[in-house]
Amino acid sequence: MIIRQGLIIALGLMCSLPAFGAMRHYSASIESSDWAIADPSRLQCELSHKVPGYGEAKFVSVASKQLNMEFDMQMALLPKKFSIASVYAVPPNWMPGQMPRKIANMQLRKQYHGDLPEEAAWTMLSELEKGFWPTLYYQDWYNRHDQVAVALNASNFRPIYHKFVQCVSQLLPYSFDDIAYTVLSYEKNSTELTKYSQKRLTMIGEYLKEDSSLDLVLLDGYTDSYGGRWTNEQLSEKRAGDVKGYLTALGVADDRIEVNGHGEKRHIAPNTTSDSRALNRRVVVRLSKG
Repeated sequence: MIIRQGLIIALGLMCSLPAFGAMRHYSASIESSDWAIADPSRLQCELSHKVPGYGEAKFVSVASKQLNMEFDMQMALLPKKFSIASVYAVPPNWMPGQMPRKIANMQLRKQYHGDLPEEAAWTMLSELEKGFWPTLYYQDWYNRHDQVAVALNASNFRPIYHKFVQCVSQLLPYSFDDIAYTVLSYEKNSTELTKYSQKRLTMIGEYLKEDSSLDLVLLDGYTDSYGGRWTNEQLSEKRAGDVKGYLTALGVADDRIEVNGHGEKRHIAPNTTSDSRALNRRVVVRLSKG
C-alpha cells in the first residue's frame, strides 16, 4: 500500500510539471569524427572538426609577439538573438564514473559565430586530448521549447592534435603588423646595415618566405648631410636598391617594389652629433597587402 501511494504521488508530480521540448544533439559519430589541419605554416595553424547538420569548429593560432589561441564555432544557422551557451567537458559513455566539468560560458551574439578566447580554447583542447567531449548547451533561438547540445567528438583527435601543437610551436614570434613599417639603419658612409637592422631585415625575409603576396613595397632611402648631395642621393638609392634585391630574391615581384633615394633630404634628427646623424642614415620599408 505504501509503495502504491508513493507511485501515485510521483505520477501526480510528473503530470503537474510543464512539458519541455526535446534536447537536440549534434555531433559526429565515432566513424565520421574527422579532425584536420588546414595548410599549416609559420603564420597560422588551424585545427578543424565538422559537426554534421550544424557547422564546423575551429581552433586557430596565428603568428604574433604573444602566444594566442581562439576557438570559433562556425554555425550554419547564426544566432537570431543574444544568448549564452554553457560549455562543458562531457565524458563519453566509455568513461564510467567521470563527471562533466564546466569550461566556460560562450556569448552567442546576433548574426555572429560563437567564439572563445585563449584560456577556454586551450582547456577544450586539453579535455579533448584526455578523451572528453567539449559540449555547448543553449536555448534554441528558433524554437523556444528546445534545448541544443553541440559536441566535439574526441575520436581520432590525438594524432592530429600533436601535429597541431607542433605547428603552433613553430609560429613566427611576430605578425605582419610588426614588420609592415620598418626603419633600417646603416653604418657611416656605407651600405652595410647595423646589426640590429640586419636582424630586422631577416625578420621581414622570414615572413615573406611564408607569405609573399604583397600588393606594394615602398623603399625610401636617406643619408646624413656629410658628403656631396649627388653622392648622398646615389648612396641612398643604392641602399634601397640592395633591399629591393633581397626582397625579389625571396619571390616578391619586381614591379611591386618602388624604390626612391632622397639623399640628405627629410632629416629626422640634427646632423650635429654622430648619434643623431646615425638616425638619418636609413631605409624606410613599408609593406602593404590586401
